[in-house]
Amino acid sequence: MESTGVAVAFWLLSALTVGGALLVLLSRNLLHALVFLVVAFLGTAGLFLTLSADFIAVAQILIYAGAIAVLIVFAIMLTPLASRDNANSLYAVPGILLGLAVAALVAFAALDGGWPELAGEALAERGFSSTVAAIGELLLGRYVLAFEVASVLLLFALVGAIVLVREEPPAGDGEGREP
Repeated sequence: MESTGVAVAFWLLSALTVGGALLVLLSRNLLHALVFLVVAFLGTAGLFLTLSADFIAVAQILIYAGAIAVLIVFAIMLTPLASRDNANSLYAVPGILLGLAVAALVAFAALDGGWPELAGEALAERGFSSTVAAIGELLLGRYVLAFEVASVLLLFALVGAIVLVREEPPAGDGEGREP
């Protein structure tokens, strides 16, 4: 880390992210859980900023804290009120055990990975000062075909979803009029 301020911000944002995620787990109200999830998403975006990944931080805010949160709000609002409680489930204990196993695996990889440390000047030499320009050049240069294919596939998926949820018009009496 470059300075003490960045290290303090990293640990505060880490605590905010983990705290938000734990409150999502412990919350009984789905709307409160959603608010805590947005807090966890914003904390994650802040962590990306402290790690000099500005493009990923902005994408985290736009996609997760914005679009996914709105999608979840719509899903909650369209769910009947009786099934909105965040009741206990049969899968709570296996989920906790699986989460602890994944956390142990990540901790092992982080501690035993042999990560190289790069100082501020080494980061600037490798081009990590700003990632947006480099990502833009790669997306519109070397990877333009893959980018366009992905956008066409997403367009087909969107059209397919619209076709699947579209209601068929009621059958008329043959004269174009509805009965």
